[in-house]
Amino acid sequence: MTNRTRPLALLALTGALLSGCAAATTGLPLSAATQPGTTQPGTAPSASATATGPSTSVTTTIAIGPGPSGHYTVQPQPAPGTCHYRVLDAAAGKVLPDPTCTPGAISPTVTPATLATTICRSGYTASIRPPTAITRREKAASVAAYAYAGNPHVVEYDHLISLELGGDPNDPRNLWPEPNAATASSFTNAKDAVESRLHALVCRGAITLTAAQRAIATDWTTALAAVSTGT
Repeated sequence: MTNRTRPLALLALTGALLSGCAAATTGLPLSAATQPGTTQPGTAPSASATATGPSTSVTTTIAIGPGPSGHYTVQPQPAPGTCHYRVLDAAAGKVLPDPTCTPGAISPTVTPATLATTICRSGYTASIRPPTAITRREKAASVAAYAYAGNPHVVEYDHLISLELGGDPNDPRNLWPEPNAATASSFTNAKDAVESRLHALVCRGAITLTAAQRAIATDWTTALAAVSTGT
């Protein structure tokens, strides 16, 4: 999770995928919505680990990013229109990023040996989060890359592998404009709860850091099931 704005006006994302094509989706143009398991050209990542999951055929490559910095700079994003969402259930906010543009990236400073001084230490994520002055500009370019057609103020500029799971703070491969599910009376992001649960499991030693990172990078909607079954 990362910087976000939550206005009073809420955007409802609705839509479904038909066999072989994407149906109309509020907030997600047809050009930006693809079926699970499909991908479009984008920024090629560097490989360091491979993650697979039970609900998608996409192979997600997890890169090692530069890690926390005392002086963050605005990072270039993929070209406009080159990234495409994978829509599972838009109304419920179950949308995945393009696995080529946003495969995820991890911080080199977070390892099994450093958990106690990094992600399992209170205040860690706040200490490494890039400032809004940086992420605001990156978010605008990322929204353009994903050709998001809705209100950008109800889109969270999200760390695919969250900071609390050792995600890299400002690597563009780990950040994407995540559409949030919304209703007339609430604003929700189901991915945040998944991240928090995985963080708790890692910090108490119930699952490995690597397993959590692989699961969330592959498909956050099935990440808890993936770690519970060991896939």
